[in-house]
This record gives sequence, C-alpha cells and structure tokens, in this order.
Amino acid sequence: MATITEIQFLSETFWLKGVLHLPPVVKPPFVIGSHGLLSDKDSPKQIALAQRCNQLHMAYFRFDHRGCGESQAPFDEVTSLEARQADLKAAAKMLASRSDLGTPMGLFGSSMGGSVCLSVARNLAARAVVTWAAPIRSADLIPQQGWATGGPTSPFEKHPFDIAPAIDGLRNLLIFHGDADQIVPIAHAQQILARAGDPQKLVVFSQSDHRMSRPADQQAFVQVAAEWFHGFLK
Repeated sequence: MATITEIQFLSETFWLKGVLHLPPVVKPPFVIGSHGLLSDKDSPKQIALAQRCNQLHMAYFRFDHRGCGESQAPFDEVTSLEARQADLKAAAKMLASRSDLGTPMGLFGSSMGGSVCLSVARNLAARAVVTWAAPIRSADLIPQQGWATGGPTSPFEKHPFDIAPAIDGLRNLLIFHGDADQIVPIAHAQQILARAGDPQKLVVFSQSDHRMSRPADQQAFVQVAAEWFHGFLK
C-alpha cells in the first residue's frame, strides 16, 4: 500500500505544508501538483490523480502555496506568479533531496497552477507537464462577479503575467481545457499548443467548466493524465 506523509518545507521565508503519496517501490519518479489561485492541496482531482499515479508506481506531492490552505500567510500580500514559482521550485528542491524518490519529475498544474508549471518546467528539467485550464496571460481572464471589488483577480491586477515565452518549444506537454470555461478562454489552450514542441496533446472536454465539475470529466482526466506521466517518467 502507498504511504501518505505530511511534509512541511520552507519557501523563501514561508513555511508551506504538503502531502506526499509514496508507492511501495524503490525510488519512484514523482509528480508535483500546483493548485489554482483560490484552491488548495486538497482538490479532489489532485487527490484522485495522486492515487492513480501511485497505482502506476509514481509518487505524487500536493502542497498548499503560500497564503492558501494550511500554508498560512496574508493571501493578498503574498500571491503572485513569481511567488508561486518560488514555492514550486522549493518543493522540487526538497523532493530531490529525499533518498526515497527517484530523479524523473513531472508537473501538474490547475488553472494558475498550470501557468506556474509551464513557466518553470524548463528550469526544473521536468520530463512531462500536464495542465488544466491554464491561462497563458492574466490580462485575458474573463471578469467574474465580485472581481472588481478586490476579489480573486486582485493579485493579477497587482502582478500581471504573460508566460508565453517560457512555453516556446516545451515538450511532453498534455493540455486539458473545457470548452465551457467561463474564466480562462479556450483560446489559451490553443495558444499553448501552438507554442509547444512535440510531443504535445490538447484534450478538450465538451461543455466542461473551469472547475471540471462533472465527475465523468474528472475520471477521464485522471486516467489520461496519469498515463501521460507514466509514459515519460521512466
């Protein structure tokens, strides 16, 4: 059986909390999950993906970015693409130092987490990347109710981003997007695909929203994403 271990690690001056799902094999490859802007490490799709990765003899690490979940900090003050890049790099460094994990690493990112993964994948030498509804730039996000009064977009207003240059030629990339996404237009997925190198793949879920709310979509995502990682993390 897989073992589940809570881990605390330091990113710059912030203590972050995460959970490592470790399968009963010697030095397995591992996947790191980066959650969306207002989400946390306990996202159902991340937990399901962790379990499926374990079944395929891969470890999975999900963690709370600074200001989210159990990684306590003032959200509005600490949230930016650059801050989350630092968090992901710190997680990768911590995991690379463990004697019970192998070297091959993959990255999964949901929404803003996908932007984070895409923007640091080359720097971290990730062997495969999977994203869900990742925005390529913050300026194109569709405003939602409450955003104009300091809601979820406030970090983007303070710290806009455009990760397009980091995607150029990125390989082993699997992109998921729902064609009914009301926050990140599907054009972002198409632009990511156009910039990435081969092998690459875009999977579009019909009538699926930004949160991947339908159970059938989540189940399909978990199966396809885990197999993608399994094919490259060897």
